[in-house]
Amino acid sequence: MPGARGLVSLVRVLLVAAVVAGSAALPPAAAAADPSASAIVPGAVNRSSLQIRATYDVDARLAVAARVLRGRVTITVRNDSGAGIDRLRLNTVMGPLGGLGLGTVTVDGTARAATRSGQTITVPLGGVLPDGASAIIVVPFKATLRTTTGGSTWLFTRANGITSMYRWVPWISRTTPFDRPNHGDPFVTPVSPRVTLRLRTDVPLRIVVNGMRTSRSADGLTTAWEARDVRDLVVSGAADFRTRQAVVGDTTLRIVTRPGAPAAAMLSAATSALRRLETRLGPYPWPVLQVVQSSGGYGMEGPGIVWIPGSVSSSKLPYLVTHEIAHQWFYGLVGNDQAREPFADEAMADMVARYVLGSRRGSRCAAVPLDRSIYRYRATCYYETIYIQGGNLLDNARRRMGTATFFAAVRGYLADHRWGLVHTRTLLDALDAATPLDLRSGWTARFPTLY
Repeated sequence: MPGARGLVSLVRVLLVAAVVAGSAALPPAAAAADPSASAIVPGAVNRSSLQIRATYDVDARLAVAARVLRGRVTITVRNDSGAGIDRLRLNTVMGPLGGLGLGTVTVDGTARAATRSGQTITVPLGGVLPDGASAIIVVPFKATLRTTTGGSTWLFTRANGITSMYRWVPWISRTTPFDRPNHGDPFVTPVSPRVTLRLRTDVPLRIVVNGMRTSRSADGLTTAWEARDVRDLVVSGAADFRTRQAVVGDTTLRIVTRPGAPAAAMLSAATSALRRLETRLGPYPWPVLQVVQSSGGYGMEGPGIVWIPGSVSSSKLPYLVTHEIAHQWFYGLVGNDQAREPFADEAMADMVARYVLGSRRGSRCAAVPLDRSIYRYRATCYYETIYIQGGNLLDNARRRMGTATFFAAVRGYLADHRWGLVHTRTLLDALDAATPLDLRSGWTARFPTLY
């Protein structure tokens, strides 16, 4: 028989395996960890990190007409940061948009006094989690979906016959203000190797998730899903969603819309975009790409999924679809702090989209630095600066380097940083290193904090 230490280790191994296999289906008491098996040691270091390997198991119920979402997420984390941490930061739009109510948050089965500010939940671990060690955090939640699509409410709403939930799962992040003077994305999310969702609705809905459906109950109200290598779990639902499908290379392309939406035009635009982008950037990262009609607001990317508002004009549809699909590489495959360094994903996605569409244009705003956070750009010029000016700067580099050399450098950058988080400087250095030309000297005025 194993000794006392061996029994503790065996209990912890079996417990972690049970949580990963399906804690979302267990009652709260069964999902909690055994505190005696915790790897957390006494002490304090006043430190959190983004270098956390985390899997998420979500169990949720949605009362559709009441717009009330209840559930819990069980997060199994491993500290890969190289030093101890004593807290975790989780971000969720349920905070600023859904009137988030937190239940009792536990860490390895022990209740901890989690706090929320804006979209950030701070979870004290009750000690130090050493480098390489793991813990289990359970976060119960309740939130109410909005009914409008103005401002940022379209990220978490039930409007125009569609339920839309973006960045709602409490996810490993850092303290990041949600409010900003523009439509910039106030998010930074490391990739999770595995996310599961068990969602029950009180009325039938056709649910779309950026993952694979693994089961559906006989009454059609409960569905289970699994997603791999994603930075978010994106959920949409409507009673009358319809699907069109095509195969592009080895990718299944699905268009999901309500009746009356331009489904055929969306399919045509997405098919063309995927083919052209793969030619320049390399294989699309997931087996399925879903283009889904959203409740409203703006076009939006998620890993393996794109949201397109049904109100988009036919003249703007090809650009919007192509830009959002380009984000599958720039943010989805290689991530960045979208709040503090929006250039790395938005400028690159826009440059590639406009290149394959032949739609480059000049900016309608004065030139300003491109290394600012989203919180420092006026709403009237954020798009014109980061997207248009940033994209043109990258396209100028393509013209100087040569198209083949430029995209070879981009594919190398994507391969080198696959599933990681990078900085704007990471991208610029990759381009500069791929050519004997001096690109850097032309960038100093636009990136004063980097050069």
